[in-house]
Amino acid sequence: MAFLTRTHGVGFAALALGLGVFLSRILGLVRDKIISYHFGAGAEADIYFAAFVVPDFLNYLMAGGYFSITLVPLLSLSFADKGEAGTQSFLSAAVCWAALCIGLLTGAAWAAAPLLAPLAAPGFSPEETRRLTHFLRIILPAQACFLPGACFTALLYYRRQFIVPALSPLLYNICIIFGGLAFRYALPERGMEGFCWGALAGAFLGGLLFPLLAARAGGLVFKPRLRHPRMKELLFLALPLMLGQSIAALDEQFLRIFGSLAGEGGVSLLNYARRIMMVPVGVVAQAGGLAAYPFLAALAANGDMEKFLRTARSAAGNILILALPLTVWMQTAAWPIMRLIFQQGGFSAAHAAESGLLLCVMLFAVPATAMQQIAGRAFYAQRDTLTPALIGTLVTLAVLPLYFFCAHKAGAAGVAGAGAFGVILYAVLLCRRLRTKLRQTAALRNSSPQEIAFFGSGEVAGKALPALACSLPAGACSLGALLVLNPVCSPDALGAAVLTAASGAAFALAYLLCAKRFAPFLLEPLTALLRAVRRRFSGQGGT
Repeated sequence: MAFLTRTHGVGFAALALGLGVFLSRILGLVRDKIISYHFGAGAEADIYFAAFVVPDFLNYLMAGGYFSITLVPLLSLSFADKGEAGTQSFLSAAVCWAALCIGLLTGAAWAAAPLLAPLAAPGFSPEETRRLTHFLRIILPAQACFLPGACFTALLYYRRQFIVPALSPLLYNICIIFGGLAFRYALPERGMEGFCWGALAGAFLGGLLFPLLAARAGGLVFKPRLRHPRMKELLFLALPLMLGQSIAALDEQFLRIFGSLAGEGGVSLLNYARRIMMVPVGVVAQAGGLAAYPFLAALAANGDMEKFLRTARSAAGNILILALPLTVWMQTAAWPIMRLIFQQGGFSAAHAAESGLLLCVMLFAVPATAMQQIAGRAFYAQRDTLTPALIGTLVTLAVLPLYFFCAHKAGAAGVAGAGAFGVILYAVLLCRRLRTKLRQTAALRNSSPQEIAFFGSGEVAGKALPALACSLPAGACSLGALLVLNPVCSPDALGAAVLTAASGAAFALAYLLCAKRFAPFLLEPLTALLRAVRRRFSGQGGT
């Protein structure tokens, strides 16, 4: 357990969280591959994916996705006030309140499941709605594990112990896969019910028990309590996140809700495409944001706003250097990627083509998500949860009619487009508001708008624009390779692998040549890695 509780710097944090998210996404793809192979894009898969709408909404309603982020700066303040004992007493109160609130809410939702199911999937038939209710009641109790677990994860982030938060999602996905396969071969008549039980087991083991054990190994002494002076401040910070729901958080649920209006298979195809889109989001954007957040919180607590701004800009620029080329390549290769990963068993060539189009549309939101991850955490580090929640809620309300209109006019592709537009709009407004907020701080009040600019700053735009400029001709080369090879490649998985590899090689070669000629600094992360590997194998790594 000592390895799991070591403290690390921002570089290792980004690597560990990025690798953890990457492996989690891979397991998520394996899980969805199993689902697509056995159930394709049919009614049973639609019901399973729709069964997460209500549980996920409860998680967002309790600020579950941001609860650990909200706790980190308060844990820092508690330690500054009363040392380790103050930190542990505050955490104990937070855990108890989280467990109590989410337990009551989950119980109410479980009882009301027959009423909530039609709202989660308004396009389902009565029989599908009844089965959705059954799945919903299996998955709902998982939320009672996630929120208390987020408190223990916050303690690990505060201690800069990133290994367990990186591994927890892996355990969650492993349980889902095991549960689904166990039922598939032992009780095939139960359909996808096993995946639901696997999600419940994974929430307990990966979401609650694993972080709890790591926190205890690091010295946590948990004593149940409901009173603590900082609970009011926690409520003040969490309330905007609970009442305000951003398009970035709810987009997946909207894809499922409005996807049910796009006909049978709409929910499944949107989910499969989003699963691939979330690979670069998780590995690049979310991992970079999580890694930078504890350092931003510490700088904000110390009042070093100039370094705070430089750190946020540097993190955003470095993320975009990776996110932009990856996005452009995946857009050109969306169709063979979906063929390679999913086309087999019940997932047909027509499903691959349609989901490839959906993936291409969704990928437009990846760079915006990267900016939103950093800008949002810049607000949270300053203990401002109201601004992101307010902007997110307004954007969500504004795009809801667009989801409905696009679902009826353009089917699943329209739903994907509405989601991408909403995320982009949210990121733009959040970055603009961040610039205004930073200029209002005492340390930066006399700075010019250009000096305070976030996205338009030299650290960000100076990296993003060259990366995009090198990515576009590389994307053209990737597309050209696909057009040349597609007529001679077989329509099976081997052909899809050849197309994907060829497009990736063409893109990488063209991008490297452009970057070397016009923007060598884009290759600095790669050259630094190669130098480290060379030193390692030459026997100099340990000196």
